[in-house]
This record gives sequence, C-alpha cells and structure tokens, in this order.
Amino acid sequence: MPSACDSLIDDIEDMVSSNDPTPHERQSARKSIIPRSRKKKELLSNEELQADSLIPGTQKIWMKTWGCSHNNSDGEYMAGQLAASGYKMTDDPSEADLWVLNSCTVKNPAEDHFRNSIKKAQEQQKKVVVAGCVPQAQPRMEYLKGLSIIGVQQIDRVVEVVDEAVKGHSVRLLGQKKDGGRRLGGARLDLPKIRKNPLIEIISINTGCLNACTYCKTKHARGDLASYPVEELVERARQSFQEGVCEIWLTSEDTGAYGRDIGTDLPTLLWKLVEEIPEGAMLRLGMTNPPYILEHLEEMAKILNHPRVYAFLHVPVQSASDSVLMDMKREYCVNDFRQVVDFLKERVPGVTIATDIICGFPGETEEDFQETIELVKCYKFPSLFINQFYPRPGTPAAKMEQVPAHVVRADQHTSLTVGERQHVLVTEESFDTQFYVAHNKFYEQVLVPKRLEFKGKMIEVDIYEAGKHFLKGRPVEDSKPFTPSIAAPLQKGEVSGLLQVNMHTYSHMNCKNALYPFFFFFSLHIYNFFGADLSYIEHLNIQFPKH
Repeated sequence: MPSACDSLIDDIEDMVSSNDPTPHERQSARKSIIPRSRKKKELLSNEELQADSLIPGTQKIWMKTWGCSHNNSDGEYMAGQLAASGYKMTDDPSEADLWVLNSCTVKNPAEDHFRNSIKKAQEQQKKVVVAGCVPQAQPRMEYLKGLSIIGVQQIDRVVEVVDEAVKGHSVRLLGQKKDGGRRLGGARLDLPKIRKNPLIEIISINTGCLNACTYCKTKHARGDLASYPVEELVERARQSFQEGVCEIWLTSEDTGAYGRDIGTDLPTLLWKLVEEIPEGAMLRLGMTNPPYILEHLEEMAKILNHPRVYAFLHVPVQSASDSVLMDMKREYCVNDFRQVVDFLKERVPGVTIATDIICGFPGETEEDFQETIELVKCYKFPSLFINQFYPRPGTPAAKMEQVPAHVVRADQHTSLTVGERQHVLVTEESFDTQFYVAHNKFYEQVLVPKRLEFKGKMIEVDIYEAGKHFLKGRPVEDSKPFTPSIAAPLQKGEVSGLLQVNMHTYSHMNCKNALYPFFFFFSLHIYNFFGADLSYIEHLNIQFPKH
C-alpha cells in the first residue's frame, strides 16, 4: 500500500525547472508588479493579491514556536532568513498569507496545540509549513498529510520550502547534515535571525543526546549527539555581542554531553566563551543530565563562580527512586544527583539548582513517590518543574502499564534574600507589563521599576519583597546603570547577521585602499540580489577614508 508520503517530492531540487525565476528575476519582478501608475482608488485589490501569489517572497508570514529554548532559537533563525529573503514577518496570524508552525513533541498538550493550529490555518485558507520535532519524529501522521515539512537540521532551507509552499507545492526536507560521514550539529550558526528579545542570544551548542530514555520522544527527532566546533560557537557569541546582546543562553538537549563526539568537553567551551563576555553581560547555562556533569564538577564550580556567568544550573532528577530511574533508563542513581547538587552548593555559594520531576511514570509506587517528596523537602529547590507523565507514541514507556497521574506540591521555597543589595541584569518586560524583569547572579527573577533607562543595563537594587516565583528590587539611589553591551542592540524584528561578514572584511582592509568602499557596497548588492531588506542601511553612519 502506498504511504501518505509517496506522492510527495523527495527534495526541492526535483521541483526546479527552466521556467522557474532566478533570484535576480524575482527581485526585478517585485519592482514591476504594477506596470503603470494609477490612482489608488482605481487599484484592484484582487490584482495585488494575484501578483503576490505568483511571486514568492512578497507574502506575509506568521510564525508560532512551541517548546524549549533550542526550538525557539531555530524559530529565530527561520524568521531571519525569511525576512532577509523579502518576506514580511507579522505578529498578526489573520493577516498572514502563510503560517510556519514550529512544534514541540515533549508532551501531549504541546502537540495538541500544534495540531489544532494546523486545523485553524486550514479553516482560514492559510498555506502551512510545519517544522520542529513533531513532524521530524513522525512525518507520516495523518494530520500532516499534504503539508510541507522543514526538518530540524534543515532550517537553513526554510526559504526554499516556503517558496514552494507559496506556489502550492508540498515539499519535505527531513535529512541529516553530515560531513565526511560524521553527523553535524545542524544548520550554520551565522545565518540571519530575528531575536525574539534583541538583548538575548540563544546559542545551540549541540543537538541530540547520548541517552535513550524510555519516555522521550525528542530523541526520535533530534537523534544522537552532534556538537558544533568550539570556534564556531565562540564566533557566534562574539557576533552577538557586537549586535548589542547582553545575555547569552546556551542550549541543547544535554549541554553536559557537549563535545564528546568531537574530542572536547563543556568546560573547554565555557572558558573560551567567558573570554568574549563584556563586563556586565552574562552567560546562562542550559540543561545538563547528571551522568555527564559528574566528571566536570571541579571546573563547573569554577565557571559558575565567574562574575559573568549566572550561578545557575538546570539538572533534571525526574525521580528520586532508583527503580523508577532504571525503568526510565536514566543511567544514574539518585546518589549521583545528590553528589552533583551537594558539591555545587558547597563550592558555589548561593547557587540556584533547578530540577524536573515526572509524576506518575509507569510502575511508580507510593513508596517511590514519597522518596521523591523527601528529596524535594531536603533540597527545597528554588526552581522545580513538575510534569505529569504523558505516554508519547512510539516510546517504550507508552507500552508499559500506565498508572493514574500523581499531583505533587513541594514546600514553598522561603526566600532569605529580602534586605540584600544585588546587581541585576534587566532584559525584558513582565507579562503584566507593569515591571521590567531582571535576573541576579543566581538567575532568580527580580522585578524592577519599568524605567526605560534600565532596559539592557546592569543595575544595583535592594531586595524588599519575595514572592513564590519572584523577588522585587528597589534601585539604589546613588548607583548608575551600567551598559554591558559593546554596541547598541538591534531593533525588535531587525535581522541579525546580514552585514557581519562584510563589516568584518571592511574593518580589516587597508584604509588607504581605493577598493575599500567598492567591496562593502558590492556585498550589499549581493544581499539585495537575493531579496534582503536593506532599507535600514541609510541609518548607518559609514564614512569611507579618503584616498
């Protein structure tokens, strides 16, 4: 019986014909969509729509991302490439011509939202392109039939896929990126991107992991461990700071396993990154599983004590029962987890340890559950993520005998920080828009007054209130905000990375060379050739040397 995918084209190259416009023809066509001037009232709206539908790169795109910071970084890269190609990104799904839906497969509710969004788009006659872990792990799901798919390692080809979707074609790119047979971490890190928050850069240091947890569906999508080289990650961080970023998040499915496939390790990377962090800017580490951080505890303690690194680490325990951990195939026992936490709490004063717990895993008994409760009571984790077990299709745990979900409420963490004076980095706005959100050295959330001069700055505050999930800080009167960025941040929605290579080349050329301005503007012409929006060039204060 033919599969649901048999009628689909294997790759985009199979769809290219001599009749398709070249990038130069596309750019020229944009400039002549309306061949003659006419009064606005005489312009037929359906004529505009018809022209747009025939010329990819002129449509409006709405993107929705679910899930982890790795997925959010992928979404930022896809948005950046689409905007650089001429598409207009919009925050209003109703006005968009096409929806890009970037999915998460960790839990059932996330996939339910994703599936419902596809249905809603189809009801509104929107074109749809799907991305993320759900279609990568299960591309033959019935509700994905006929949709274009971008695989998690193919995000650098999002423009091609969207171009074809606009023309009514269905394309699926699900392959892995390899170099000489070795699996790569994914798409290049120097691609254009639009940061959701211009002050924060999310860098994926590796994809996949070395585990085979019985409940995990993400492994089916992200695969085995594949790390980016140290030098590429350092260069990405350097570029981000040059674009006004003041906080970097390192992310992956397991940061602790970084480098094991390429002959390096996490501490080696972190020490190189620390050299690039400007004064006042901060680095936040992502999630690490206990087995791969144990051998690096000494170095990790030194790094977490560094003034430009948050004293924060996310180490999921999932259960404090060794029998449950064995059924989960977590490859550690609860004493390994305790060793990590005890060591870091001793060597890194005030360190924040965040952890995860899965409740109701198949086979979990009341005794198992109580062991987890005792662990929570012992450590009083200031950041605790409690998740009901969801049987994900295709995982071993889904075939195990299911038990009713348990609900756990850990003792509320009592903050001892009221009255302290702290330095905090302000990076975003609170959900209720009443405050700015900052983080202290221990990555605790601190709400500060919403004063424009604080945004993107390191400020000194006195902590005067502690809630369940936040602190409140009052700015110290005689303290001045410190600007950590070495450049002004990009505007919200502005594309990162378009001029990076060219400005770097420009700054290293002989200033007396008469060809200096030629190379710079030739580079801009190349970007314009491929449809990049360079309207902001007029705002750059560029002065060429006399010759």
